[in-house]
Amino acid sequence: MHMPDPVAEAFARQITVELASSAAYLQMSIFFADQNLTGMSSWMRAQSDEERDHALRFLDFAVDRGHAPSIGEVPPPATDFKGPEEVFEVALRQERQVTQAIHDLHRLALDEGDLASVPFLLDFVSEQTEEEAAVETILDRIRLADGEPSAVLILDRELGDRASG
Repeated sequence: MHMPDPVAEAFARQITVELASSAAYLQMSIFFADQNLTGMSSWMRAQSDEERDHALRFLDFAVDRGHAPSIGEVPPPATDFKGPEEVFEVALRQERQVTQAIHDLHRLALDEGDLASVPFLLDFVSEQTEEEAAVETILDRIRLADGEPSAVLILDRELGDRASG
C-alpha cells in the first residue's frame, strides 16, 4: 500500500531524529563510562540501541510501503556535561523532542488519510510516554541525591541492573 509522499518524507525525517537520539545516548554513555558510572553508562547504551532499533523500524515500515527513505544529516551530540543531572536533563529534552516529532508524524498521517501508518505510530506514541516518565524518574532521583556520592552510586548500580536485566 502506497504511503503518501508527505508522510514518506516525514518518516525519513523521523529516522534521522531516531538516529540522532541514538548517537546522543551513546555519547552520554561514553561520558558516564569516563566517570566510572558504569550502570548509567550501560543504561545509556541500552537507550542508544533502542533508538537505533526505532530508526530501523521506521525504515523497514517505509520500505515495506514502497519508499526508500534517505537518512538526513545527524548532528554531532553534546559532549561536555557537568554531571549526571545535566546529562539526564539533556536526555529528557531529547525525549520530549522525539515525542513531539512522533505526535506531529501521527497527526500528518491522519491528515493525509494514511490509515496504515496510524497503528504503527500509536505504538511509538505509547512508548514515548514510558520513555519520558522513565527519564523524569531518574532525573528526580538524581536531584534527590543532591550530589551525595553514595546515593549516586546506588542509583548507578540500579540503572546498571535495569540495563542488563
